[in-house]
Amino acid sequence: MASKRNSPMVERLPLTQARVHLGAVIKRVRLNKARIVLEKDGIPVAAILDIDEFEDYLELQDPKVREHIRKSNEEYLAGKGRPAEGFLAELRGGTRTRAKRPQRQKA
Repeated sequence: MASKRNSPMVERLPLTQARVHLGAVIKRVRLNKARIVLEKDGIPVAAILDIDEFEDYLELQDPKVREHIRKSNEEYLAGKGRPAEGFLAELRGGTRTRAKRPQRQKA
């Protein structure tokens, strides 16, 4: 069962086969980002996925995170976004656009 890197495909694997080849299964999940559904008697009972993807899943269960994503999408759709290149350049210090300080008047 070869898996392509970052492929969203889900592989199905009998639980007994996964047990025998657990090291290879885990390696495939870690290196190829495979998603594997374990089956017992043809019925899905569990899934194995990369820890980063699992942590992302858990984070998305947080209502505060979901609300932040919703607001960000609204802002983007309202045209409040900007190209990433300009933002990254600004972060790197390339093109900082700071507001000018008001000149002090001499007394």
